[in-house]
Amino acid sequence: MTLRLYDTAARAVRDFTPLRAGQVSMYVCGLTVQGPPHIGHVRFALAFDVLRRWLLHRGNEVTYVRNVTDVDDKILAKADAAGVPWWAWAYENERAATRAYDVLGTLPPTYEPRATGHVPEMVQLIERLIAGGHAYAVDGDVYFDVRSFPGYGELTGQKLGDLQPAADTETDERKRDPRDFALWKGGKDGEPLTASWSTPWGRGRPGWHLECSAMAEKYLGAEFDVHGGGLDLRFPHHENERAQSQAAGDGFARYWLHNGWVTMGGEKMSKSLGNTALVDEVVRRVRPVELRYYLVAPHYRSTIEFTEAALAEAGVAYRRIESFVTRAHERVAAGSPAESLDTSDVLPEPFVAAMDDDLSTPAAVAAVHDAVTRGNTALAAGDEDGVTAALREVRGMLRVLGLDPLDPQWADAGGDRRLAEATDGLVRLALEQRAAARARKDYAAADAIRDQLGALGVQVEDTPQGTRWELT
Repeated sequence: MTLRLYDTAARAVRDFTPLRAGQVSMYVCGLTVQGPPHIGHVRFALAFDVLRRWLLHRGNEVTYVRNVTDVDDKILAKADAAGVPWWAWAYENERAATRAYDVLGTLPPTYEPRATGHVPEMVQLIERLIAGGHAYAVDGDVYFDVRSFPGYGELTGQKLGDLQPAADTETDERKRDPRDFALWKGGKDGEPLTASWSTPWGRGRPGWHLECSAMAEKYLGAEFDVHGGGLDLRFPHHENERAQSQAAGDGFARYWLHNGWVTMGGEKMSKSLGNTALVDEVVRRVRPVELRYYLVAPHYRSTIEFTEAALAEAGVAYRRIESFVTRAHERVAAGSPAESLDTSDVLPEPFVAAMDDDLSTPAAVAAVHDAVTRGNTALAAGDEDGVTAALREVRGMLRVLGLDPLDPQWADAGGDRRLAEATDGLVRLALEQRAAARARKDYAAADAIRDQLGALGVQVEDTPQGTRWELT
């Protein structure tokens, strides 16, 4: 079966055919490092990590570019409020983003360019757009003329006449059209000089959309296979990227892929709404591999409603898989290195069909659990051949999903798992006793349990979604 992917531009599932056979080029929008990432931020990284792993399994070479937006209005504002240099603020949060990517087991990108390192390429792109009549400079700012590009709005299926003014600049009176967007922003009074660069139009900094077009072209060429990112980036970010790059003469992306949101309380997880779960905090109370399972198991285009109960259920499901892999490996490969059991080209057809069907991970994970069931039956029956076959299948599938318990990424999971499970169980037992005390209105006892947990470094928080705890 040919790999088929949902292309946002076509609004349909299409056969995936790389520009060059056996070589896939991918550009995925990374984070604007204005703060530490929550799990909604990093879902894109896991979704495209799974795609990349599947393409690699299929024998392709993959060039994967994931950018870092390390200068923008929000970074400057938050750094100023914190009283630190903007570049220090950006770097601290870039490290937090890298930590989140790494702890969740994503493969490192082929290239990870920063916006601030590619101003010359951005200037050259602007010059091409001005020369072609697609952009114009006004008092140090440079705008893209949306009316000069007939295809504007096609990516998201919108008509120009229905669009609202661009919200990336403070004033509209100098624009030819209110919907024109900023390619370059002139420096403002009070902003740090280090956050601006000299250009033919004066000192300033790049617009958000410009940077990705410039970096994608530098590392992948004028035309490449996949452009990916979160659902919220379709408009205006990706629409504007497409317009400026194609107006400059580039073919740009041949397929556009977007992952769904992580919501909390029915709304998109967002710092501005205050409904976030920071990765650094979640992995203190949940093993990273279980969080990865939780975010990978649903279809990448679906919405995930984050709850502690759902996260706990995902942990139970993963531990069932892990238990089989551990016991089966001990049975058939005792004393051998974890990587000694060949898992190449042994994937069950239902798993292959699911992954080729727009990365249908729910069906793929179901295939994993089916193989685990067969393997547990073989273990109980003492069927060594059946155990070996099931183990090979399970580990092969898990490697594609980045969830193999025997992968060095999760090497310490086995040793820490029992301690984590015991800690979780004891804390939950204490919380059940606290809930019972509150139910009988014995608030003194409930407060005493909370205080005792706090003394042990367990912070308890009562939320509308239930009681949460974390190690401090």
